[in-house]
Amino acid sequence: MLPITCLVLLAASTSVELADELYRVPPRNWRYMDMQVEQRPAMVNARFEVDEGPGRVRIELMTRGNLDRLRDGLPHPLLAASGAGSSGQLLFDLPQAGDYVLVVENRGATEALVHMRVLLDFSGRRSLSVTQTTPERRAVVVILSLAVFVAVVAYSARRLRRAMER
Repeated sequence: MLPITCLVLLAASTSVELADELYRVPPRNWRYMDMQVEQRPAMVNARFEVDEGPGRVRIELMTRGNLDRLRDGLPHPLLAASGAGSSGQLLFDLPQAGDYVLVVENRGATEALVHMRVLLDFSGRRSLSVTQTTPERRAVVVILSLAVFVAVVAYSARRLRRAMER
């Protein structure tokens, strides 16, 4: 009975672990990991932590075709990238099924040993993306907020003055 239960729970799993490995990345160089995604929707969840070496590492997600441009030293469009540091995370909803690569880039002057963990999530949940309002909309919100504040203060002052005159 226990093997059947484990099999059912495994089949119901919505995420797949693609990697939980250490990458040795030479200074000012990079290594990559292939990801073939045949299913949509899929969200990439990649985390890294530098075990040894400089804390100037980042990960980049790109299509397989853009890896050749990276190899040739040409500009290569990225789908997503983490910030450079000693640890970081990248969350990205893949636009379509296809071949992708996850690049580990060492921007430091010495070799880095990087532990990377990569999951593909097929649950259909979307990653949260940070958005900002336009400067015009922010100005309108600030002006309206100040106007309401001034109106409340004026109304309160008027009521206090009347109460004190009685």
